[in-house]
Amino acid sequence: MKINKAEIVKTYGKNEQDTGSIEVQIALLTARISNLTEHLKNNKQDLHSTRGLNKMVATRKKLLNYLSEVDIERARKIKSQLGIRG
Repeated sequence: MKINKAEIVKTYGKNEQDTGSIEVQIALLTARISNLTEHLKNNKQDLHSTRGLNKMVATRKKLLNYLSEVDIERARKIKSQLGIRG
């Protein structure tokens, strides 16, 4: 699965150059997490990638917590669009 960054930015950003908004950052992290999860299903012993996956999940959680504090409706919307539990 190849991550199409431009498509994700276009979908979740305010414009085509909006790579810094929280929604775009969360969407990009979610795409990378799902890609790495698929890799780890076949390569269970890849501990370096497992550590990277855990760091990405923690970063996404921090961004979601911040967004929840700032605007709870935006946080709920992005969670439902991306299918994130919690």
